[in-house]
Amino acid sequence: MRIDIITIFPELFESVFNYSIIKRAQEKKLAKIKIHNLRDYTLNKQKSVDDYQFGGGSGMVMNIQPIHDCIKKLQNERKYDEIIYLTPDGEPLRQVHCNRLSLNNNLIFLCGHYKGIDHRIREHLITKEISIGDYVITGGEMAACILSDSIIRLIPGVISDETSALSDSFQDNLLAPPIYTRPAEYNGWAVPSVLLSGNPAKISAWREDQSISRTKNIRPDLLK
Repeated sequence: MRIDIITIFPELFESVFNYSIIKRAQEKKLAKIKIHNLRDYTLNKQKSVDDYQFGGGSGMVMNIQPIHDCIKKLQNERKYDEIIYLTPDGEPLRQVHCNRLSLNNNLIFLCGHYKGIDHRIREHLITKEISIGDYVITGGEMAACILSDSIIRLIPGVISDETSALSDSFQDNLLAPPIYTRPAEYNGWAVPSVLLSGNPAKISAWREDQSISRTKNIRPDLLK
């Protein structure tokens, strides 16, 4: 998989993509991430990529020209499955989206800033808009990191135990069950005895019951 990220702050990605699972995925050549500085595509001599809103109003808007030129250059080099804009008013990110996107070959992530991007980009070039939650952050870079991680970890071979990802929260619209490790008792707090029974059927049934119970109590909306 290849992910091209368009941003005005390329340095923000250095630490995130050079550690842990994402780093290993790139070293194994299972994922390739390319960062593109939007300022390299502007025709403005001051390398500015924003301007005032038509109609007035507070906040600057990212210009159409550098975004259009950057996306078109990438499209001339390869076919992209999705061109994704990270925005608070996009579709809320769900595990099912991550599962589907992990099957793609080439993706573009556009990181917005300021008040947002010229809407004509959204109308004519963007194929999917994704939000990581009902809140606003400074720019789309952190959202792009989250989306990248949530997709790349699902690619076969990235995680050593591939079944681990299948038992994560939200895979079946359920929260994950409680998990424990040694020691079996600490400070008078004991691990549920069923997990020490050595009976796979009972353990599986207990975990399923716990997942359903936790989901009902914490996220009942998932059961709808």
